[in-house]
Amino acid sequence: MSNSDRRWAWRGVKAVAVVAAISVAVYWVRFLPIQVRQQQVARGELRAEVMGTGTLEARVKASMSPKISGRVRAIAVDQGDAVSSGQVLVTLDDDELQQQVEIAQANLETAQAAIDRLKSDEVRAAATLTAAKSEHQRNEKLRAGNTISQSDIDKSVEALAVAEAGVARAKFAVVEGRKQLVAAEKTMQYHQARLADTQITAPFDGLIVRRQRDAGDVAVPGSPILTLISTAELWISAWIDETEMSRLKVDQPARVVFRSEPDREFTGKVYRLGREADRETREFVVDVRILELPANWAVGQRADVFIETERKPEVTVLPPGFVVWRDNEPGVFLNANGSAEWRPLVLGLRRHDMVEVVRGVEPGELVILPLDGKATLRTGGRIHSR
Repeated sequence: MSNSDRRWAWRGVKAVAVVAAISVAVYWVRFLPIQVRQQQVARGELRAEVMGTGTLEARVKASMSPKISGRVRAIAVDQGDAVSSGQVLVTLDDDELQQQVEIAQANLETAQAAIDRLKSDEVRAAATLTAAKSEHQRNEKLRAGNTISQSDIDKSVEALAVAEAGVARAKFAVVEGRKQLVAAEKTMQYHQARLADTQITAPFDGLIVRRQRDAGDVAVPGSPILTLISTAELWISAWIDETEMSRLKVDQPARVVFRSEPDREFTGKVYRLGREADRETREFVVDVRILELPANWAVGQRADVFIETERKPEVTVLPPGFVVWRDNEPGVFLNANGSAEWRPLVLGLRRHDMVEVVRGVEPGELVILPLDGKATLRTGGRIHSR
């Protein structure tokens, strides 16, 4: 064979190899079955939910601080203790205030005794006035018979005027004494109130969640000693995207999942919708009242809330991961006897883990997705399901 023949033969071999390679590639692309996973379309209940993350909070809480400054003598409760309304929680040192109450009590008794004395003086002045009037009347009768001198008449008139002034002075003294008695009573009440302020009591039934001071510390007004919450109403203050606002309303049912127990759900309902959105995150607060609590809980712990906005009891549903979007239109690939079949869909209610199919597939049909995320399904393409 000549060199020219050998060159042509080699060129033919290469051409055949290229054609074979192209054929294998075409077969691989078009005819080799694509490995897929499949899901049977089913019917069931579908609940649309809005999700948010927040913290457990108490609707009613109070920081227990004194009205007056003083040294803490005793704290009767500790963190985690349940308390009743009116129960004494904290006692401040009251020695000085007790002495002030005793002094005020003595002053009150003195003012009361002064009133009693002034009333006696008033009675005596009234009696003196009566006697002076009688004496003056007798002298007037005697003057008519010219049996008394003008000097005696003048003396009786003077005595009557002095007696009248004595009565007026006695009355004014009683009024002044009563004012002093009122002042003494107010002073007594003031010191008693300050003495009462040395005992801090619970304003409502609840639970002590924090203790900030110990016996011997100096407490001042506004400085918390204990933090008290009411356990009657606890809720999750959850942050929810403002785009969900129109779907939410008070009393909608909700389920709560605490981060401490992710496999358990607790029931709740929407109690209050916030009226101010965060200007940076574009979220607003929704308070979800929790109707039951885990065995161990803490104010401030994180939880996820899922608020039910709509429920359909019996609809065709499938996982949203099987929905494929083409030109902004949803659809799915079906397993049609080992081949892929495209089917457009009309979707309804949607949830993060399930969507409603209004039209397009029927219960029992098998929707598919390629196991290899890079593989592409097309109508008529061969598939192999696992």
